[in-house]
Amino acid sequence: MNTSDLLFLAVSIALVALAICWVRRRGRSQGNEAATAQAAIAACNTLLELAAHIQQHRGMSTAWLAGDESFRHRLASKRRELEPLLGQLQQVAQLENTRSYPCFTPNDVTLWRHRWSMLVNELDTYTVEKSIATHSNLVAMLLNWLDAIGEARIALPMGDLLPDGAVRNFSHRLPQLAETLGQARATGSGVAAQGKCPAVARVRLMFLVSRAESLTEQACAVDRQGELAAQKVKSLALTIRTHMLGSQEVGVSAEDYFAEATCAIDAVFAWVRAGGHMLEAEVAQVAAGRKGRRPPGTAPQDYVQPGHLHGGK
Repeated sequence: MNTSDLLFLAVSIALVALAICWVRRRGRSQGNEAATAQAAIAACNTLLELAAHIQQHRGMSTAWLAGDESFRHRLASKRRELEPLLGQLQQVAQLENTRSYPCFTPNDVTLWRHRWSMLVNELDTYTVEKSIATHSNLVAMLLNWLDAIGEARIALPMGDLLPDGAVRNFSHRLPQLAETLGQARATGSGVAAQGKCPAVARVRLMFLVSRAESLTEQACAVDRQGELAAQKVKSLALTIRTHMLGSQEVGVSAEDYFAEATCAIDAVFAWVRAGGHMLEAEVAQVAAGRKGRRPPGTAPQDYVQPGHLHGGK
């Protein structure tokens, strides 16, 4: 074997070795990204659950402060349901604080919990407007953390491994829809309890209904599995327009309105959770090495995974 042949063989062996190292390194990288994404999805679920409870507490508080005493005992029950989630939130913050650039820290959670305690202790001195604003600020902090984790821990490292728009729906668009409906539930519950719709509440409800419809349309464009939730949002919007905005007298009780709004919100949260389960399944495929990155410039619908050609498994 002459010198050129030896050189060619050596180069070939080196290239093969580099290729093997690159494949192994890419596999480890995807495995690490998948593990981070799995933890992030669990963190997002905690934030979603806590936000849902705070939203319900807001709606109950509004109806109670507006004069419906039937909501008093439900507030205490809701606070007891919240307690375990506060500990989980602290654990999420501690894990997030180990990252190089945390989305939020244990100190942020301590401040949030302090504000929650103040709200609980002072609620009976609040006006309806102050209660809604204070609750909404607490929810906004949770949703900001949720959005940040979704973007930093799932979308950025794994965007070309997951269906387009799925992370955005899960960590931003649908939680914002649920919060918009939550604000409509709180404002509308106060209106129904008072039996009249002041001008400020009327403008607020008009804005919330419009925003909810817009967010629903955007989310459905990404995921058609939300048709049931979309119908319930549409039904709630019709109730608001017909019984609160379309006549001088409010034509629905606080209890009935709260129940219908809660039904719509629960449907949206079910939609969010379904999206989370889908993401968990996709990430599990990555962790198991059954899913690779799409080639640059390739649309998701055009990319066929290796082994899926010709009906392969």
